Amino acid sequence: MPPFALARLKEHLRAGGVYRRKDLLRWSNNIDRHLKTLVADGTLQKLRIGLYYHPRKFEFGEAPADEHDLLRAFLRTNRFVGVSPNAYNQLGLGTTQLYNKRVVYNRHRNGMFMLGNRMFTFKRRSNIPRQLSAEFLLVDLVNELGQLAEDQDSVLSRVRERIKAMDPKKLSRSISRYGKHSTKKQFKRLVIEI
Repeated sequence: MPPFALARLKEHLRAGGVYRRKDLLRWSNNIDRHLKTLVADGTLQKLRIGLYYHPRKFEFGEAPADEHDLLRAFLRTNRFVGVSPNAYNQLGLGTTQLYNKRVVYNRHRNGMFMLGNRMFTFKRRSNIPRQLSAEFLLVDLVNELGQLAEDQDSVLSRVRERIKAMDPKKLSRSISRYGKHSTKKQFKRLVIEI
């Protein structure tokens, strides 16, 4: 039978939960020993220093941590948006490449971090949308065009066509909020060519 303090800590863990070490301090009188025990017995998985996951178990194994919960615990905020370059494919611009990359726009972290067995690229931005929109994705596509394995000229010609079908006010707002300086210049050129 586990000691009372360890049992009390286990009571506060929910399946699928992602926890920072400091969040668990209030339920433990010896957090480091308890975390070591919980990782050793498989109750928790260590994702990164100070970051733990209580796996949700299913008939066929364990589910990975929910991406949003994982990122919220790591960043300690809800002000971020995760996007994959694969999302550009839904804009109908003929982009077809598939990428194994997750980019997280946020206000605090910059760089590549391994969380559990997943790699994330964090990019610090002062403006972050609350949710993804077609306008944001179009601006982000032009921001990141140099990083993509697509023919840039053909993508830009299709962006020019896509601009015509979008709400000009929403697109203008997205360009102004989320576009890099070079992206803003690129959109000015594209609009002039229309």
